[in-house]
Amino acid sequence: MKKRKQERQKLLKETISENPFITDGELAEQFQVSIQTIRLDRLELSIPELRERIKHVAKRTFDDVKALYADEVIGEIVDLQLDQSAISILEIKKEHVFTRTGIARGHHLFAQANSLAVAVIDDELALTAKANIHFVRQVQVGERVVAKARVTQVERVRTMVEVNSFVGSESVFKGSFTMYRSHLEGGNNHHEVSN
Repeated sequence: MKKRKQERQKLLKETISENPFITDGELAEQFQVSIQTIRLDRLELSIPELRERIKHVAKRTFDDVKALYADEVIGEIVDLQLDQSAISILEIKKEHVFTRTGIARGHHLFAQANSLAVAVIDDELALTAKANIHFVRQVQVGERVVAKARVTQVERVRTMVEVNSFVGSESVFKGSFTMYRSHLEGGNNHHEVSN
């Protein structure tokens, strides 16, 4: 019995190390134990809860954002490579949904994607010139939306950014953003992004 616990904790530590954004519920399902068991394992291993892990990763990446202040980003940025890619997480709470249905208001999903498209730009100025968006499915209160931005093209004053948002592995939102950026003479912001 003791060996199984040690083995589970070792695998738990590795799993969280690979994916710091995995929930206790997802871990409980994966290891076929109760959520309480996962919480006790995390306590014994000194692994903080999901919210603290997200904050820790967000603090490490925020120094890179140029076009926004931290409080202007909708969701928490957990990965950022300027002019390449970015990831943010938005927990859907009561204030994000329609009271009657518990369904998230679309402008919150758009705001998460749009602010991520701004944050990924390696420039002091980044504005949305055009957006083509598609809401794939409704998002419910309590769900966690992971938005992934990828820069597809960088021109002299415009950058194209694709944003795909997911709940788990299920697509919930897609957006193509054309971002305006200032062009600084002698700056190194003109290149084609390879796939």
